[in-house]
Amino acid sequence: QVHLVESGGGLVQPGGSLTLSCEASRSIFSPNTMAWYRQPPGKQRELVASITYGGSTNYANSVKGRFTISRDNAKNTVYLQMNSLKPEDTAVYLCNKRYDPFGSWGQGTQVTVSS
Repeated sequence: QVHLVESGGGLVQPGGSLTLSCEASRSIFSPNTMAWYRQPPGKQRELVASITYGGSTNYANSVKGRFTISRDNAKNTVYLQMNSLKPEDTAVYLCNKRYDPFGSWGQGTQVTVSS
């Protein structure tokens, strides 16, 4: 069973780039708006970006112009391309439906931005 499986995180220097992937079970992925969230250390989870099934996107102000969300509907996978990373982007990144999130979240993928 797949549910939500995030990958692609790691340690990167400020200004660097990473691409995250999230494979979801089809029942979660289709035909829903999917989103990336993040939870910085000691803080609450926050919405980073979302994408409708048709490809319309929205971003948090803090990442606009630096992050790009995309999806491959044939692969039930959503991506997050992150450029110009900053230390404040350090967090566990998770994906889920934008609305009525699936109750069992994945483990997420850790992104650490540090020199």
